[in-house]
Amino acid sequence: MDFPPDDRLESFREHRPLLFSIAYRMLGSAADAEDVVQEAYLRWQGTNPAEVRSPKDFLSTTVTRLAVDHLRSARVRREVYVGPWLPEPLVGVDERDPIAAIDLAESLSTAFLVLLERLTPTQRAAFLLREVFAYDYPEIARVLETSEANSRQLVQRARQQIASGRPRFAPDPKAVDDLAQRFLAACTTGDMDGLVALLADDAVAWADGGGKFSAARRPVVGADRVARFVAAVVRKWSAAGQVRVAPVNGGIGLLLHVAERLRGVITVAASGGQVQNVFIVVNPEKLGAS
Repeated sequence: MDFPPDDRLESFREHRPLLFSIAYRMLGSAADAEDVVQEAYLRWQGTNPAEVRSPKDFLSTTVTRLAVDHLRSARVRREVYVGPWLPEPLVGVDERDPIAAIDLAESLSTAFLVLLERLTPTQRAAFLLREVFAYDYPEIARVLETSEANSRQLVQRARQQIASGRPRFAPDPKAVDDLAQRFLAACTTGDMDGLVALLADDAVAWADGGGKFSAARRPVVGADRVARFVAAVVRKWSAAGQVRVAPVNGGIGLLLHVAERLRGVITVAASGGQVQNVFIVVNPEKLGAS
């Protein structure tokens, strides 16, 4: 017996935050995540509910498998991407959003999503399901249609890849936000000494224009160079439109709006009391949904 249409839709709505959380962390793109979630809903509509053990399991499994397939094709496109590739910012998403809850906050940051790019699609799925969404290994094996032993191996290899890029000690979220606030304030005032003092000696700035907007095509390295680079970017932004600090990916970022349209986003990653990475997104294709 089929579910009434409203029950089916309500079941989907109940699990939608989880589905988007998985899809966005897998793909690093809100637009692609929305497409994957919508496709999962269409498949959910086409099932016989009597044969579905759990709507949540069916939907999350479908989203994960679709995201793995999508990521495999996306990787081919990213091989010819112009300049650094950065994830699409989630503007307006703060710690009150279900997808940025305390236990999920780090995994939503730009820095973490960049680290995930080191993984294969199946490693990424296994790692996220285990480390972020607390799936057990039999569940991961079922979702990825593999053995439990292989699911453990996928997670272990992913951990090893991620560990080399993570700070040795987990930073305190409040301390990171305070540091980001000070750094972004120094950007807007052009305080070069303040910027350099907040940056690690080996700090790196990444700019994603995607070949559609002027941006540095190679990482900018070193505190002095990063400070000059970021200050110059923000000066241009201030001359072009409105620059303000706002929630981004569960933390904070600096936004440029021109004629009420989002044109740029800056976020930072910090550890040990210093800014380690600065991420600048100006690719219009990654800002249209915000």
